[in-house]
Amino acid sequence: MNRRNTLALAALAAAALASPLAFAQAKEIKVAHVYSRTGPLEAYGKQTQTGLLMGLEYATGGTMAVNGRKIVLIEKDDQGKPDLGKSLLATAYSDDKADIAIGPTSSGVALAMLPVAEEYKKVLIVEPAVADSITGDKWNKYIFRTGRNSSQDAISNAVALDKPGVNIATLAQDYAFGRDGVKAFKESIKTAKIVHEEYLPANTTDFTAGAQRLIDKLKDLPGRKVIWIVWAGAGNPFKIADLDLKRYNIEIATGGNILPAMVAYNQFPGMEGASYYYYGFPKNPANTWLVTNHYSRFKSPPDFFTAGGFSAAMALVTALKKTNGDTGSDKLIAAMEGMSFDTPKGPMTFRKEDHQAMQSMYHFRVAKGAKLGAQADLELVKEIKASEMHVPIRNKH
Repeated sequence: MNRRNTLALAALAAAALASPLAFAQAKEIKVAHVYSRTGPLEAYGKQTQTGLLMGLEYATGGTMAVNGRKIVLIEKDDQGKPDLGKSLLATAYSDDKADIAIGPTSSGVALAMLPVAEEYKKVLIVEPAVADSITGDKWNKYIFRTGRNSSQDAISNAVALDKPGVNIATLAQDYAFGRDGVKAFKESIKTAKIVHEEYLPANTTDFTAGAQRLIDKLKDLPGRKVIWIVWAGAGNPFKIADLDLKRYNIEIATGGNILPAMVAYNQFPGMEGASYYYYGFPKNPANTWLVTNHYSRFKSPPDFFTAGGFSAAMALVTALKKTNGDTGSDKLIAAMEGMSFDTPKGPMTFRKEDHQAMQSMYHFRVAKGAKLGAQADLELVKEIKASEMHVPIRNKH
């Protein structure tokens, strides 16, 4: 936390202590953030944490309080391990007396945590775990998600690829994120053909065998041939481009990712896909504040998951303002169902049926003249508005 935030919190604490009456009324709002501070998705987790702190600062006008109640963040490192995430969330609700929780980074961890929120009857804002099943068949009424889901990823990516005469083979990690992502993508494809699905272990570093299977399925087909990649964390699946895909006229396509991972996209000028966020695309006050302040503090632009953490903070503070700082779960749920809130991506709305945030996605193209450099050279083709995406309701409730 930066020095200014620390000073603001210290000033708030001093003011509360100065008045016994104020102190009695200003009970802290405890928010647990369970995320991958270490582990395979550490880069994503750290961005989320940065975005969450900046979002709380922005949403509260720097006071870090709502209705006189100070927001206290309790950090927990799940290391990307489902059992650990589950126990940490239970500890946060029971021992730490957290009023609400945010996280986690991994879909596998999220699926382990959902029943804990239901058991303790406490709200969990899921950010940024993506698997459809989180707001699908594993969902319960205490779960709200600001992060996008696999269907939103898939529908927006299908916009770029779903054309007649296109043959697509998919490459994904063999766990909830990868399998849900491909399932949703297949459902979104109406005219192109899916000819093969390749699943590899999440920690794969040598893609040669998988790539050969993909090439064998595509190489003799007529028309346009595309390998669509859905991948998270370590390992670089774009290495398969080194296997002379051009000889067979096979292209690579993928969705957005964190900025360091997207540097590799410049190898593929003209490649199209869809992204949850890219700092240069949205034009709104929250994004302007985020980009400006992130540059001044960290000398770099905000990333994919920074925007996500910021959005979770905006949702939390908007809900607390609606309840006048009341953290009772029933009050929060009533406030949050159907609630719209500002984010760096523009407005999001929690759908009543499954509490999934309806939100824009961004159809991008790698610039034709892209050169290998320190940053991906992306152009915005079109903002795909929430109203243009028919995201299935997958829960059974």
